Amino acid sequence: MRFDLCLPWYWEYDDAFVGMVERACIEEELSLWQIKPDNLLESITALYKGVNTFKTLLHRGQGNPAFDPIPRWAKEFGARRINPAEASLWSEDKATMHLELISAGLHTPHTILLAPFLEQPVLPTINLTPLGENFVIKPSNGGGGEGVILGANSVDEILRARMEFPEQKYLVQAHVTPHIINGKSAWFRVFFADGETYPCWWNTETHIYEMVTAEEKAGDGLGRLEDVTKRIASICKLDWFTTEIALADEFIVVDYVNDQIDTRVKSRAMDGVPDEIMEQVARQLVSIAKENV
Repeated sequence: MRFDLCLPWYWEYDDAFVGMVERACIEEELSLWQIKPDNLLESITALYKGVNTFKTLLHRGQGNPAFDPIPRWAKEFGARRINPAEASLWSEDKATMHLELISAGLHTPHTILLAPFLEQPVLPTINLTPLGENFVIKPSNGGGGEGVILGANSVDEILRARMEFPEQKYLVQAHVTPHIINGKSAWFRVFFADGETYPCWWNTETHIYEMVTAEEKAGDGLGRLEDVTKRIASICKLDWFTTEIALADEFIVVDYVNDQIDTRVKSRAMDGVPDEIMEQVARQLVSIAKENV
């Protein structure tokens, strides 16, 4: 049997998002093949024996190597891969994306790029003055805040941080202080999916989302969040991702590209994504599969 969309997944908190994808497929009259741990062996066997195939892959099995044969098959047989692994690998390198965004004329925090500890165990003298009193230290390929040090203020902290992930490049970035708009810190997380953008206010302490309204886009100039995000999309070539943008004197891209998206929804978790946004994202991703039928 040939399925229009294949969705491998195992994270229990993906269930609401998977339900949204399923409903969108029903609306578009597309067939959906869910591959989960309880049918993984049978599914991979059917795939490699040619019993079942699929046209488009929406892979949520990352991080579990048992799922790896599925995207490998998709690449080998030319299936449409949403966020292909090679594009994800390239765009998740913060050092690479930092240089790409600057080249595209986007604003980023003042940053010092450092070679991996394994390549350069002893660093030359670092001038920390442009970074201000406190700064952020982050590994180039970290995700979900892993390895990130906030409020650092010494060279010693930088030297020790590099040893946590010694094979990775490191970024040392100036702290960004956003403007306050209508009593809220102007820090945003923007969702991108197949050409559409969904900006949210994002509280960096509580991680609570609040959708940016049409009035705020028009009256407070927040419509530019869409332009910045689409320019990032044109660089990273991903079908869906999130980015963090703060409004200081300019719109500053703070956390460049994240394609390992936390799909928990607000109706299930206080710090989840607004359900309306995740519904729209699911529809946009299903529209990619529809174009590929």
